[in-house]
Amino acid sequence: MTENSRASATAPAPEGASPGRSRAHRPDFAHLWDRYGILGVLVLMIALMAVLAPNFLTLDNAFNIARATSINAILAAGMTLVILTRGIDLSVGSNVAVSGIVAVLLWTGGMPAAVCVLGGILVGALFGLLNGALVAYLALPAFIVTLGGLTYLRGTAYLLTDGQPLVADDLGYQLMGNGFFAGVPVPVVLMLLVCLVLWFVLRHTRFGTEVYAIGGNPEAARLAGIKVRWTLVRVYLIGGACAGLAGVIFSARVMSGQPTAGETYELDAIAAVVLGGTSLMGGVGTVQRTLIGAMIIGVLSNGLLLMNVPFFYQLIIKGAVIVLAVAIDSLKNWKRS
Repeated sequence: MTENSRASATAPAPEGASPGRSRAHRPDFAHLWDRYGILGVLVLMIALMAVLAPNFLTLDNAFNIARATSINAILAAGMTLVILTRGIDLSVGSNVAVSGIVAVLLWTGGMPAAVCVLGGILVGALFGLLNGALVAYLALPAFIVTLGGLTYLRGTAYLLTDGQPLVADDLGYQLMGNGFFAGVPVPVVLMLLVCLVLWFVLRHTRFGTEVYAIGGNPEAARLAGIKVRWTLVRVYLIGGACAGLAGVIFSARVMSGQPTAGETYELDAIAAVVLGGTSLMGGVGTVQRTLIGAMIIGVLSNGLLLMNVPFFYQLIIKGAVIVLAVAIDSLKNWKRS
């Protein structure tokens, strides 16, 4: 036996640990909850709705839930990056409306379907870029900047349509909202692709590492050589592009540009992000957990609808879920401190 092995053999076990078993190997309920708790909540929600809501456990309804969740999940995926950097984007709902309207306007103006789709996404990205520049380079509070964006973008949506829906019965990119790919609704495929790409970006790229570093400690990130301002601009640009894509999908689904599209969508997106465990204090969170959070909201909304719960009660319940999500986030941060 070597000297090191003797020292290891004679060293006392950590206080409270059973013989032959270190504390690191003991089950940690808090750790397990942090990793798998949100998935358990989704499973319990599905089980509850299967009992309470008629026709909930059908393939058609599963597709309805996934299709309805897709827009919120895409918004929430982009919002995850923003919140990871301690920011917020309240303008994404209004951005959905403007981007969808621009895509429809391009189609009615004779542009090819691909140009319409790219145009809508580009418009969303440009508004995200503007938000990021104001937050990063003028040091304006993200809450105020994006609250202003929520207002002026909604006004822009009404201005572009003269306050009326812009209908296009022959919309060339309608498959993005109503089509199927290999038997799966196209919006669901796009949702999964967006989440997969952003998961890869956060986990396997330098940019993703910089996002987490800025959320953890912006000053330390700056001292480490990270271009904090430029990274923040790109984060908001990605969030805006996700809103643009969501707007295009929405317009394809309803075959029109709606000035009221996306109202309160920012709240659902933030709720999905926080339900998924992303900290509002920044630096902690993943896109895949955000997707689960979005699915919880989708299952909740669908189940309440199937149970014929009045709309105003649905709003109360969803609002309570948002408050509960923020409360859980605050409690987790309080325990860490």
